[in-house]
Amino acid sequence: MRNITFTQIIRETLEAELTRDETIFLMGEDIGVYGGPFGASRGLLEKFGSERIRDTPISEQAITGIAIGAAVAGQRPIIEIMFMDFITLAVDQMVNMAAKLHPIYGQNCPLVLRTTPGAGRGYGATHSQSLERIFCGIPGIKIAAPSNARDGSALLQTAIRDNNPVLFLEHKLLYPMRFEVDDKLPEPTPFGYAKITREGEDLTIIAWSYMSVLALQAAAKLSNDDIEAEVIDLRTLAPLDIDTIIESVKSTGRVMIIEEGPLTGGFAGEIAAQITEQAFEYLDYPVKRLAGDDLPIPSAKSLELNCIPSVATITKAASDLALAD
Repeated sequence: MRNITFTQIIRETLEAELTRDETIFLMGEDIGVYGGPFGASRGLLEKFGSERIRDTPISEQAITGIAIGAAVAGQRPIIEIMFMDFITLAVDQMVNMAAKLHPIYGQNCPLVLRTTPGAGRGYGATHSQSLERIFCGIPGIKIAAPSNARDGSALLQTAIRDNNPVLFLEHKLLYPMRFEVDDKLPEPTPFGYAKITREGEDLTIIAWSYMSVLALQAAAKLSNDDIEAEVIDLRTLAPLDIDTIIESVKSTGRVMIIEEGPLTGGFAGEIAAQITEQAFEYLDYPVKRLAGDDLPIPSAKSLELNCIPSVATITKAASDLALAD
């Protein structure tokens, strides 16, 4: 076993996949000479050269469009959108082209779009958003949102080997975190399988990406008060493992869904609807959602931390739900 950062395992996974398949190449802003804004591609330019590690101009639409063309032509591009906020400039390319190629034309589009959602670093309203909600309802786009190093590597391998577009979310607060992993990279993990990271019988907490980290920390605090929460890390949002969710809800009868993005219109609402449709008779209490405030994320750290879920707010909301009559 070894102790490494999330950044390091993403970099090792990219290196291993580039070595395995010569049709894979990386493309994005500052990913070459600079090594990526969070260091995930550092050293890859020196090893693989500028034909396979391509720095690009600042145009997310152009980056995505070129990558789609390359994918259709037989390459396997991995593009990086520096901050998820900038993905709005590539929505047309992803939604109206990449997602439609296979269903309509039978044409594969093996494209991975890596990007960094999330707040917590004081980057402000246009560099801190969690916008997965935009793509969760788009058929033809798979979405992975790992919360730890092992899943980050295993899911990224799966994404790269998939024959159709995958949106791969790497929360910026995960990058410096350290994890215990095996000396060798893990085997690829199939999409659509959530992981129960903590068992419990009093309530179910559902989360993804960095919110899964906070959910586990909150569950440990709840245990000190004799409240045992079952924590489900979704790992992928599309496909969604609703079966694991329903089985947990049948056992606990109470469920809370945590989402970093704003409450209104969030993916947590879709999960809540599916739970209500499929397991209403097992619910002892209405489904609870805990999400970010419906406002742009401030730059000031004190304000920023007050408008997104935290260990304290998760613990309080979960405790209230578990003890509600």
